Amino acid sequence: MNRKDIILSWLKENPGRASSEILKGSGLAISLSTLKRDLSDLAKDNYLVTEGRGKASKYFISSTYTLFYPVDVDQYFEKEIDERNIHENYNFELIELLNHVSIFSDEELRRLNSLQKKFSDNIAELPEELYIRDMERLAIDLSWKSSQIEGNTYTLLETEQLIKEKKTASGKSKDEAVMLLNHKEAIDFIIDNSDYLSTLSVGKIENIHSILIKELNVDRNLRTRRVGITGTNYKPLDNEFQIREALEDVCKLVNNRENIFEKAFLLLVMISYIQPFNDGNKRTARILSNAQLIAGGYCPISFRTVDSVDYKKAMLLFYEQNNMTAFKNIFIDQFEFAVNTYF
Repeated sequence: MNRKDIILSWLKENPGRASSEILKGSGLAISLSTLKRDLSDLAKDNYLVTEGRGKASKYFISSTYTLFYPVDVDQYFEKEIDERNIHENYNFELIELLNHVSIFSDEELRRLNSLQKKFSDNIAELPEELYIRDMERLAIDLSWKSSQIEGNTYTLLETEQLIKEKKTASGKSKDEAVMLLNHKEAIDFIIDNSDYLSTLSVGKIENIHSILIKELNVDRNLRTRRVGITGTNYKPLDNEFQIREALEDVCKLVNNRENIFEKAFLLLVMISYIQPFNDGNKRTARILSNAQLIAGGYCPISFRTVDSVDYKKAMLLFYEQNNMTAFKNIFIDQFEFAVNTYF
């Protein structure tokens, strides 16, 4: 944990303290003037808010920090579901908060942009037939992993045989095969219509969801009843009009962003957080996220090497604490894997 993280972690547990108290309580071996510079930097980054002036200044953790403070995920989930202190209901202030923050740090953006340049350089020299082949491989991997995260038991090899040869695996349900084929159809759609989701709307989100749940026993369109989420006491919105309004707000949030990585990431977490459909929300989020990457000429993400449990824990952490640090790590790592593995 770096020095600023130590300051923030201590203030989170001891809000409203003066700089001299922070220096003593945090145990940092630095001068008071160095600490004050750190506090000033953190305030500029909107991680801290200050009350009072001069020696009377008291420092508090800002709402922005709740999005980004480091969390030990394994330690967090050592507590049972009913023991965790969480935000049980949808946070109506979250969209407004997200409108005023940068999702990725400068260091994270440097890493992502460097990887994107590598991808751009690679495909510039890649013959079209090889590009199509690699995109097909990524689409199969994404169809498999996205379905596996939702409990589908097809292996990657079985998925490849299903998609390429239309050969269903023995002992598997028809719905599992349909889920995989729907994934592939949705991916093909966003590849063939790369501009379709460059400007987002609720109707377009519903259309992608319709492809993903075709021939499955899942209701189309926005849900009109309560939905529960396994593993958490977080309760998504249950009012159809509020769900639509929240989705419209997400569309505005994403459409107003210029950074492609931020667009893709925000869709990944916010569609899952809102849970606008009775089923298929996270699948829809992963397709929408990739649609933003493809529309911007960026490398899509297959999520192939992410552990399904780690993915779910990162998502639950966002539901319960609105903290996106663990999910950001997954996004960045999986983007790096995609760039280095395909194309």
